Amino acid sequence: MTQHSGSRSKRPLSPCVQICQIEPTTSVCHGCGRTLDEIASWGGMTEAEKAPVWERLESEGYVSESYVAKSSASGG
Repeated sequence: MTQHSGSRSKRPLSPCVQICQIEPTTSVCHGCGRTLDEIASWGGMTEAEKAPVWERLESEGYVSESYVAKSSASGG
């Protein structure tokens, strides 16, 4: 993985926090904040395609710096 915008740590492979609860009206996961389409296509997305999703998740509070650091340290 590559470094992202200045102070950003390496991101984990996925924003999944294993709290998979999809909001039926919006198709957004309560755990990670991704849409069903984003979840389904995540494995095939390039880092460039994932970047705006990561930025949205970070700005909406789904992914914190401590989560990124912890996930990177644990390798997952």
